[in-house]
Amino acid sequence: MKNDAKIALVTGGGTGIGREAALALQKNRYHVVLAGRRLQPLEDTIMLGSKGGPEMLAIPTDISNANQVQILFTRLHSSFNRLDLLFNNAGIGTPNVATEDLTLADWQKTVDVNLTGAFLCAQAAIQIMKQQSPQGGRIINNGSVSAQVPRPHSVAYTATKHAITGLTKSIALDGRRHDIACSQIDIGNADTAIAAQMKIGMPQANGENSPEPVIDPAHCGEMVAYIAGLPLDTNVLFMTVMATKMPYVGRG
Repeated sequence: MKNDAKIALVTGGGTGIGREAALALQKNRYHVVLAGRRLQPLEDTIMLGSKGGPEMLAIPTDISNANQVQILFTRLHSSFNRLDLLFNNAGIGTPNVATEDLTLADWQKTVDVNLTGAFLCAQAAIQIMKQQSPQGGRIINNGSVSAQVPRPHSVAYTATKHAITGLTKSIALDGRRHDIACSQIDIGNADTAIAAQMKIGMPQANGENSPEPVIDPAHCGEMVAYIAGLPLDTNVLFMTVMATKMPYVGRG
């Protein structure tokens, strides 16, 4: 590997938006490290990548586990000696229940993965980006449109995604002195496995269940690659990518 080759880490890289982002980044000449809880989906992503393109490396990781995150970044650094991009994508949903019925265990699990996991990865990435030469890098957080507005019965997921917005702004501010840019991409209705219910019917603010339009997650991956391709003196702080006709803009 050449010293000037760019290195990306994608969490949740075995499926959906993470997979599409990893493939788009590889096309843009990034070596890509894939993190996720299960090895097989990560290897499936690698099989879909370009065989003659930059390297893709799978490192099974539970990002809610601080020790596993440390192992992930140690392996990444020993393999590539730098990190140019972190796509903080991994996340989980919560049971579709009213706020008063959500268990503490489900709340805590969502916070551990969606918020604490993103923080742990961002913290480890910043430590590498500060010390490498040339200094700097970019962090892109997957906020979801739930970082802006909630769905019914989604208190834990919505709270963590709103918190991601604060994480993004804080990293964008604190990272300036180290040439570290931070962005957030808020995605609405990407057609992934976990979004299959959208095409059948989703709870609406008026109490009804209605099917919703979805978009090809490849477009989301392309947007991640676009932001990654910007020079570090230029940043897209927030980007919303959504199905044009989803019930998002307007009154509920």
